[in-house]
Amino acid sequence: MTESSSQTTAYDQLKLQLCAESHTWLVTGVAGFIGSNLLEILLRLNQRVVGLDNFMTGHRRNLDEVRSLVTAEQWANFQFIEGDIRELDDCRRAMTFHPSFESRGPEALSAGLTFPVEYVLHQAALGSVPRSLADPIATNTTNISGFLNMLVAARDAEVKSFTYAASSSTYGDHPDLPKVENRIGKPLSPYAVTKYVNELYADVFARCYGFNTIGLRYFNVFGARQDPNGAYAAVVPKWAAAMIEGHEVYINGDGETSRDFCYISNAVQANLLAATVTDPEAKNQVYNVALGDRTTLNDLFRFLKSSLNKRGVAYGREPNYRDFRAGDVRHSQADIGKARNLLAYAPEHRLEAGIEQAMPWYIANV
Repeated sequence: MTESSSQTTAYDQLKLQLCAESHTWLVTGVAGFIGSNLLEILLRLNQRVVGLDNFMTGHRRNLDEVRSLVTAEQWANFQFIEGDIRELDDCRRAMTFHPSFESRGPEALSAGLTFPVEYVLHQAALGSVPRSLADPIATNTTNISGFLNMLVAARDAEVKSFTYAASSSTYGDHPDLPKVENRIGKPLSPYAVTKYVNELYADVFARCYGFNTIGLRYFNVFGARQDPNGAYAAVVPKWAAAMIEGHEVYINGDGETSRDFCYISNAVQANLLAATVTDPEAKNQVYNVALGDRTTLNDLFRFLKSSLNKRGVAYGREPNYRDFRAGDVRHSQADIGKARNLLAYAPEHRLEAGIEQAMPWYIANV
């Protein structure tokens, strides 16, 4: 698989279309890693965005960074609500965009002009397999009760589509590679259970209420604004930060565990294509969002080390191998054929290219 060619893609066409016509979006978990990247691209495309977050895992600094990267006019099209998806009233409140003075002027404000949300990108969740093993109740409350609240609020607001963050953890102990959407195994963690229940609820809402949903099973997404700190940090930012600071890098197992690492721009593309797809056959489905390849942890270590060396950050240590982590699967790789065929999804970055793009951010922000 190679980088996308110079040929115009469906995603290129969609971005041109969105630039020409403003819509109203809700991004939950907007202060988080994926949420803030969605916010950035939507504002750059001159869309109106309502953002909902309780800062449990997101950060205000992510919103501040997005503000620094867009124009004042684009930022004025963002309305932030500090709220919690576990509260139905907060979910309902987020279904309407209220223009600011800067974005619409005094006439719009005095007229009480508002914009109902058309597209929901639901990213809010309590992630991490280890976190769910340590506190399954908190994971369940946020990921299942909170998800149901969002479904109800979005259904009642009659939004055009509801696109939500599913997870590759849903494949559980199913041994086949690559992973195909219609073949899953038994969940290996409470987190995986919650993400599978999300898919069940979304399917029921489609059948019972005619409500359009699409689930995106993310495979190891990484990139700028992904928190490298904390016990539940993802492997790419965590290792990059450790190397930059000259600390030891720990590998769970023998390093031959493999993952399908997906750069953030690929995940953003999938969200926008899924939210706006018009083909009835493509709706009310679940899709893998990944590169369609797999990389061992040993190779990932070498890629990160090489990228840092190119930027004058020398890391001379070898990794420290330790026991395998509970709840982890040995190998993971996605079949992205379904997303290619029905959503016109075309990943733009391979792992190495994504690391090269993300590394300056890691160096600047660790």
